[in-house]
Amino acid sequence: MKRIAAALLSLLALVANAAAQDAWPNRPIRMVVPLPAGASADVIGRLVAARLGERLGQTVVIENRAGASGAIGADAVARAAPDGYTLGMATTTTHVTNAIVNSKLAYDPIKDFTAVAMIGIVPYLLSVSPKLPAKDVRELIALAKAKPGALNYSSVGLGSVAHLATELFANMTGIKLNHVPYRSSAQAVVDLAEGRIDITFGTLGSSLPLMRDGRVKALAVSTAKRASQAPDVPTMVEAGVPGFETSLWFALVAPANLPVAIAARLNKEINAIVTDPAVIKGLDLQAMEPDPVPLDRMSSLIRDDLARWREIAAKAGVKAE
Repeated sequence: MKRIAAALLSLLALVANAAAQDAWPNRPIRMVVPLPAGASADVIGRLVAARLGERLGQTVVIENRAGASGAIGADAVARAAPDGYTLGMATTTTHVTNAIVNSKLAYDPIKDFTAVAMIGIVPYLLSVSPKLPAKDVRELIALAKAKPGALNYSSVGLGSVAHLATELFANMTGIKLNHVPYRSSAQAVVDLAEGRIDITFGTLGSSLPLMRDGRVKALAVSTAKRASQAPDVPTMVEAGVPGFETSLWFALVAPANLPVAIAARLNKEINAIVTDPAVIKGLDLQAMEPDPVPLDRMSSLIRDDLARWREIAAKAGVKAE
């Protein structure tokens, strides 16, 4: 009898869980953005949240949990119940570079999350100082080979995407560059324009104004396709570096063990949202290219990106602290 009762209780729990999933969502949803209000990620999050709320018939409330390079917000999502009522914005920083440089990270970027949907990617722009006598990537490589270690490049810190992207570039082309880490991407770009730095992989949004004003020379974008906001700038592959591709990605995640039905619904809705012309226009203002990805590819995409950058970081001597 006890076994029968236990079996009945398990069956009832399964039925109740299925009913709850069928009814989802029946109350407001929280979307954690791991950056402060007004940041590009916040603007993107609010744009997506508003459209997602419309499609789900429930309010999606943005909660800004900034700090520790996004780790505070990501940890809040990892610790939440996997019921579909807590979502989070993940980035290359929260789920890749943080795991590479922080040995005390409170969450596992793979095991503690359900990767739900890709929102979009922000290209990096390889730019050089106007004082540097290099008109294209091939001339830059030749200059660096002629003066090993003499050219400086900036990034927003050890193990950042900009740092690792430049190390990847150097590794693939057989050149040696000198790394100068900065606390602010804005200051790094300014110093590039003024000639105190020779090379920078900057996000497209931060680099475009100086490129358009002619204060820096844009040599290539880091993505597989040309950026819509800089259509005349070639890709790294077109510029002579076969196989080079990277970006700053933004994705939607949830706590681990999110029911598959809810994950599938969210993936479907987000993919529809980011391909809507009005949303594409909004993303374009943040220098983001929409990048819809099927649910069955999401986990491997993030896992592969983490493995790839761990290898580059190891070659560059970057160690977790």
